[in-house]
Amino acid sequence: MALLSVAEALTRVTHGLTPLEGERVALDAASGRVLAEALAARLTQPPFDASAMDGYAVRAEDVASLPATLRLIGSSLAGAGFKGRVGRGEAVRIFTGAPVPQGADTIVIQENAEEAHGVVTVKEAAPRRHIRPRGQDFREGDVLLPAGTRLGPRELMLAAAMNHAELSVRRKPKVAILATGDEVVPPGSELGKDQIVSSVPYGLAALIVKAGGEAMSLGIARDEPESLVTLARSGSAADILVTIGGASVGERDLVASALKPEGLELDFWKIAMRPGKPLLYGRLGNQRVLGLPGNPVSALVCAHVFLVPMLQSMLGVAAEARPYPEVVLGEALQANGPREHYMGGISDWREDGQRVVRPLPSQDSSLVAGLARADCLIVRAADAPPLARGERVRIVPLDRD
Repeated sequence: MALLSVAEALTRVTHGLTPLEGERVALDAASGRVLAEALAARLTQPPFDASAMDGYAVRAEDVASLPATLRLIGSSLAGAGFKGRVGRGEAVRIFTGAPVPQGADTIVIQENAEEAHGVVTVKEAAPRRHIRPRGQDFREGDVLLPAGTRLGPRELMLAAAMNHAELSVRRKPKVAILATGDEVVPPGSELGKDQIVSSVPYGLAALIVKAGGEAMSLGIARDEPESLVTLARSGSAADILVTIGGASVGERDLVASALKPEGLELDFWKIAMRPGKPLLYGRLGNQRVLGLPGNPVSALVCAHVFLVPMLQSMLGVAAEARPYPEVVLGEALQANGPREHYMGGISDWREDGQRVVRPLPSQDSSLVAGLARADCLIVRAADAPPLARGERVRIVPLDRD
C-alpha cells in the first residue's frame, strides 16, 4: 500500500462526520460546551437609558450657561429609579446604572457639582453626556452567539445577560481509549523486566476533554486478539475508538487482525507523516476507529492532526484553517524527506510581536520530556527544500494543551 498524504488522510477521517445531536444543560454547566443552536437575546440591554456615572440628571438646556443653580427633587438608584419627571431648573441625584428620569438628557458627574440644602450648583457640564442609551449593548431578538460557538467565560457572561438559564449544546463525542501491549503497565506500577509505563492514554484523555469530547479509558489489552476484542467491545458505545500501538505492519497488525472479524472496515494504515507513519483508520459499524502509533510523541502529534479535527466536525466547530499559521524560523532547517514532518518547537516573541520558533534539539518520537517543553509543532512539507534562519515556516500551535 502506497503512503497516503496527510491531507488525504485528514479528508478521509473527517468525511461524513456531522454535528451530533443537541442537549439542554444549565448555564453553569455549559463551560467549554458548543452551542447547538444560535442564541438570541430575550431582552434589551440596557432596558432603559442608564447613567454611566454617579452625579446628577439634568436637562442640557438648564446647564448651557454655567455656573447653573438647580433644585434637587429626588434621587435615582439602580433598582429604584426616580418616578417623576425632571422639569425646568430641576435635578435628580443619580448613581451609575440607575435609570435616567424622564425629562433629563444629561448627566453632570458629581465632581463637577456641589450640593447644599436641596440646591445643586453645576460648575462644569457637557450636554447629553454619560448616558448609556436603551439597547446600546443589544436588543431583544438580536442573535449574538451563533451555533458552533464554544462557550468560554465571555460567551457565558453574554448568554446570562441575554437572560438564558439553559442552553442547547452539542452532545460531547465519546472517545474510547484502548492501549495495547504486554510490555505496557499503568502508572504507579512496579515495573518488571522489559516493561514500560502507559503514558499515552492520559495525554489523549486531556486532549479529548479540551477539544470538547468525553474520554473513556478501556484499559490495556494484552498482545492477543481475545483481550483486545473484549476491551474494544466494552467501548462499543463510543463514537470513536482510539487504539494505541499494534498498528505498525498494516493488515497483519494486532488491531486490524483482531477487529476485522468484529466488522472492521479498514481504510488505511500507513501515511506519509513523521512522526506517525503507522496510523490506522477504519469503521466498525457506526464507530470510527483511529489506530495511533505506540510511541508517545507520535501518538499525541497524530491526535492533534487527526483526532481533534474529527471532534471539531462532530461538534460543529470550524476546524482551524490550513495552511497553518506562518511564523519566523529562528534557526536553519535541512531539507525534508518524503514524509510531512511535524517537529516539536519552542517559541520566543520579538519586540515587534513576531513569533520566532526553533525546533527541539531532538525529534525522537519517544521523548515525552521534550514534547512537554514544546509550544508548537513546526510543519515541513514532504520533500521541502532547506530553510534559512529568518524564513517563514508553518506551525501547529499547542499553546500548553
